[in-house]
Amino acid sequence: MSEQFTEKESTASQQADVTIVGGGMVGASLALLLSSLNLGWRIQVIEAFPVSAASPDTLQPSFDARSTALSHSSREIFEILGLWKTLNTRLADIRDVHVSDRGHIGSTRLRAEEQNLPALGYVVENQWLGSVLMEALQGSDNIEIIAPATVEEVSPVQGGTELCLSTGLDITTKLLVIADGAQSNTREKLGIDATTNDYGQVAVVANVSLSQSHNNIAYERFTDSGPMALLPLLPINEASIDNVGLDKEYRSALVWTLPPERAEEVIAASESEFLALLQDRFGHRLGQFKRVGSRHSYPIRLITSNEQVRSNLVVVGNAAHSLHPVAGQGFNLALRDVAVLANELALAADAGSELGELKVLQGYIERQQMDQKQTILLSDLLPKVFTIGAAPIALARNLGLLALDAVPLFRHQFARLGMGLETRGTLLDKSLSHNQPQKVSQHG
Repeated sequence: MSEQFTEKESTASQQADVTIVGGGMVGASLALLLSSLNLGWRIQVIEAFPVSAASPDTLQPSFDARSTALSHSSREIFEILGLWKTLNTRLADIRDVHVSDRGHIGSTRLRAEEQNLPALGYVVENQWLGSVLMEALQGSDNIEIIAPATVEEVSPVQGGTELCLSTGLDITTKLLVIADGAQSNTREKLGIDATTNDYGQVAVVANVSLSQSHNNIAYERFTDSGPMALLPLLPINEASIDNVGLDKEYRSALVWTLPPERAEEVIAASESEFLALLQDRFGHRLGQFKRVGSRHSYPIRLITSNEQVRSNLVVVGNAAHSLHPVAGQGFNLALRDVAVLANELALAADAGSELGELKVLQGYIERQQMDQKQTILLSDLLPKVFTIGAAPIALARNLGLLALDAVPLFRHQFARLGMGLETRGTLLDKSLSHNQPQKVSQHG
């Protein structure tokens, strides 16, 4: 059920069990996970932007669409939600990952077949993922979408949290989940500080077309000015509904990390200049870069919330931890977080605990502690190590890449780490029915 507000309405009050502030990919996924438990909770999603009727079937792909890399652990979660079959119709598989250090001999290649998996990961256009999630939200009987609306005031009360929305609606909820992004206003209103580590770099993102197929290979190339990633996308005409008689245009999603002044030059460059710069830095493993779409940039910062739980309160997604994009781990870690959170809440409900009880929420953090620490460390350490130009460090990291390439056990463990299978707080029980009460099985 979706509420659309265009003007401030007269003050009204509501009671909710779970209220999620932020209806993006993380907030929507959590709402669907909680809904699938069938525990009779009244779930609300508050979103700042208008929500239109979801219609994935009529969504046309765009050359410029921004994308997200999904790990294997994310696939498992979407399978539990019954959404993977739909999502998979417009995903690009990552079957191999090629890692290299520009100007040095070290490189390695991770292969899905070595893991006995169909893919190491997947690349999905955000517009497609968002539309599939929104259609599922709107089709749920126990999820209410309140949009457009923002939180004007928020304060703890006995047994929950009270919210005053821009629409004039007052809500008292047993569990408040903050999922409104790295610069979370709701987190700030509650006096929860965040620690920011500015990398002094800017990510330039764009889609580029290629003269040859990427063969479902993702490239992670470390350079002296910062890492660059090229992720496989579906050919634009293959992704199109009306593709009869059209040649495929192969394309990849680029994330190019640069110093701020260099990023400004790259953004301002003409298309031909940009492609020449990219070709020089990346090389010719993907043939010739033919054209580039809209270019966007954003400063790269590691932002971590100093608190993730309080009584009747949880902080998730980028509001909890916003990571360096180098390894594509941000959304995947957040999705594992909310899957574990849903599981802990379900187990607590079975045990008779009150929704939002601090002990339960602390148990969630304890279970996810290793996953969060190791994933953040990986995302933080890799770009730092590969930008050090000192000869001993360069030699050490290239020996490491060569060892990774030569020793299958090392590759196996590194690939599992990247797929989110090595440090996650739970293993997901894929045999659970989407329409039956579900809980994530308690394994290490």
